[in-house]
Amino acid sequence: MNTILDIKNLQKQFSDQKAVDDISFGIRKGSIFGLLGPNGAGKTTLLRMITGIFHPDAGSILLDGKPFDPQQDVARIGYMPEERGLYKKMKIGEQALYLARLKGLSRKEANERVRGWFEKFQMESWWNKKVEDLSKGMSQKLQFVTTVLHEPELIILDEPFSGLDPVNANLIKDEIFRLALEGRTIIFSTHRMEQVEEICDHIILVNKGRKILDGTVRQVRQDFKEHLYRISFEQEVLPEHLAIHLFELKGRKDNALTIRKTEGYSTNDILSYFIGQGLVIQSFHELLPSLNDIFIRLVEEGQATRQFERR
Repeated sequence: MNTILDIKNLQKQFSDQKAVDDISFGIRKGSIFGLLGPNGAGKTTLLRMITGIFHPDAGSILLDGKPFDPQQDVARIGYMPEERGLYKKMKIGEQALYLARLKGLSRKEANERVRGWFEKFQMESWWNKKVEDLSKGMSQKLQFVTTVLHEPELIILDEPFSGLDPVNANLIKDEIFRLALEGRTIIFSTHRMEQVEEICDHIILVNKGRKILDGTVRQVRQDFKEHLYRISFEQEVLPEHLAIHLFELKGRKDNALTIRKTEGYSTNDILSYFIGQGLVIQSFHELLPSLNDIFIRLVEEGQATRQFERR
């Protein structure tokens, strides 16, 4: 796998609390990578080590196969923290130009890129406003622009949709997809599972400082499937149509059934049975668990394990 970032056995402790506890993973170039976990899981501490804000107690961070050097590599990274780092009294246009110059752009480059992004996001009229006059959503758009305008190779977005209305959330989402298609690598940190299913290629789930899940979105959902299926018919399904040996009935709505396949039987066996009963099938599909369901299950299982261990 052609990775841009390799995290190996990373650890960080504050007093007696292990914020990051022996976490390892790799991120493929050009991918959208989801870093998931409940509040307090260690996500922000992990991101701050990746960006050089915190120094790890142990482990290593490799950027393009070489040890990460905050002094040299910071220009290759764009970081949008959850806690906004904008100067409230500064005018928006001046602030965007200032932050672009800090990332190494010339005055001309900075002006062209800032004005280009402001036009794309319909922010031209904001130029002389102050950050303190912006709504949370407007401030979020500005923060995103200042994160990506120097065209970093690695873009880190911590809860990027917080405070955004659906229209502006879609605007940012479209830009995330476009940047990934251009070859940028994006780390997307959130606790909102529905956004992850739609956006990310690969995810890890952390809880209490430890990694508890790692894989592609598709593979993770397959790994946790429960052999549930939904089948709908043109006509009403009567009790005599239900072959309990083939499946367990889990639910019924209108002319549709939710079933769990019995071990040892295939989906073809079930379809053949219903067709043999003279029923006309309209649709048949497997019900995979959502990432939110998997997330809750794993976090609750972890809490139950810790409670058991304390007894």
